[in-house]
Amino acid sequence: MPNVTECLVDYLFDKAATITEEIKAKAEACREDYLAVAAAGAVKNRSHWERLLACTPDGTAELIGYEKKVDSKTAALINGFNAHALELDDGQRFAMIHLGASIISAIKAAADDTPIDDEQFKVGIIMGYEAACRVAIAMQPSHKNRGYHAAGTCGTIGCAVAVAFALGMDKAQMKRVLTSAAGSAAGMLEIQEQKSEIKPYNVGRAAMDGLTAAYMGLTDYETPDDMFGGERGFFKTFSDQWDMEKLVGAADYFEIERIYVKPYASCRHSHSAVEAAIKLHDDISITDIKAVEVRTYKLGVKGHDHTDIQGIASAKLSTPYAVAAGLLYGRADLSVFEPLDEKIVSLAQKVKVIEDPDLTAESPKKRIAIVTVYFTDGTEQTARVDYAKGDPENPMTEEELAEKKRLLLAYSANYR
Repeated sequence: MPNVTECLVDYLFDKAATITEEIKAKAEACREDYLAVAAAGAVKNRSHWERLLACTPDGTAELIGYEKKVDSKTAALINGFNAHALELDDGQRFAMIHLGASIISAIKAAADDTPIDDEQFKVGIIMGYEAACRVAIAMQPSHKNRGYHAAGTCGTIGCAVAVAFALGMDKAQMKRVLTSAAGSAAGMLEIQEQKSEIKPYNVGRAAMDGLTAAYMGLTDYETPDDMFGGERGFFKTFSDQWDMEKLVGAADYFEIERIYVKPYASCRHSHSAVEAAIKLHDDISITDIKAVEVRTYKLGVKGHDHTDIQGIASAKLSTPYAVAAGLLYGRADLSVFEPLDEKIVSLAQKVKVIEDPDLTAESPKKRIAIVTVYFTDGTEQTARVDYAKGDPENPMTEEELAEKKRLLLAYSANYR
């Protein structure tokens, strides 16, 4: 078996050498989306951070949406947390991971410590997304099935790699960075259960620890031979099986080209079902609904099929709530989640989410949902979505992206 860590380093540097202006433009679009969702999340979470910030010394790193500046690691934590808090940050279905909230937070914090020019910032975004996705794809779905949250584990690695590339580190430094990041990687899915509001902690902590791991690249400490492929290394610790080809195999695309941008303020696993519900909205009578069935892939069921809505965070992870919102109002933006709508909660009780083995077999190539509404008169209506809005196969238009930013701005204004 070759040295996996060194193969990953070689892959990343070879890939970085092929970055084009078109790919850099994609990175800039990711940064713009990140700034919008982070700013809105900052306004929402302001009161939650007050006691922490009151005892945090002033620093030089910007907290998006706040006047106070802090040290870079605290900024990475808080900006990363806030950017994920509204469930509107980007991600990728193949890796089952959120990306920009942690990765861009980490680079931004590093840029407040050490000058990073705009070109290097974009290279950092691209290569951070590449590293996080490749590591996650290599072991999904085993990683998730074992209870790990890739946004926390693989996100830490992506953040470290992003900062290292933005700072222009060499291969020897990158091996030290990857080793440190793998040793810092953490994140469990249990953090999102019940009425928990701290799922975004995994994302913010990934930004903070990834930044720290990147700075270890500036030291000269020796590393183990192979932190990723070793007997007690990353892949054996975090998965039951993994695939070397998926980790470092050649591809004619960058992983950043395969991300999704979120139009709906709920977990991405609900989006195909939400969109199917929105398609049905204009042609149904809510009062005549007897039951609603959502058939989808296996990983879109567990943790997302609950109808006991215990708060806003719980609603955002609930496919029944999000589908009910789509059926009722023809939308699933922030307005249907904050505050909770009792009409939606009531209709959600009629929504059942079940696995369809045929759709599971299509995942993650497609995240399909089929929504069937059954009426009291014995009739039914069905809608199917293979690629939710925001997927690369079904991208948001310029007008839709502008509307997302407008809604985030309006949301922020209402919280001030």
